Amino acid sequence: MTTVQKEFGNRLREIRQEQLLTQEELAHMAGLNRTYIGDIERGEKNITLVSMSRLAKALGIKIRDLFDWEL
Repeated sequence: MTTVQKEFGNRLREIRQEQLLTQEELAHMAGLNRTYIGDIERGEKNITLVSMSRLAKALGIKIRDLFDWEL
């Protein structure tokens, strides 16, 4: 797992929790599998641009908002 993957996952979890969504709810909204969301949040998956786009759209944010952290 890379630092970027871990930070991305942490940011995704933060946004999801701010919106009071479960992993299952977000997965359904984004057309993804719940276990995939968990893997992303733990930094275990190298997410694709397509999945990033789906997540951003489901969360009502811009893709760049998923990268709002400092390394």
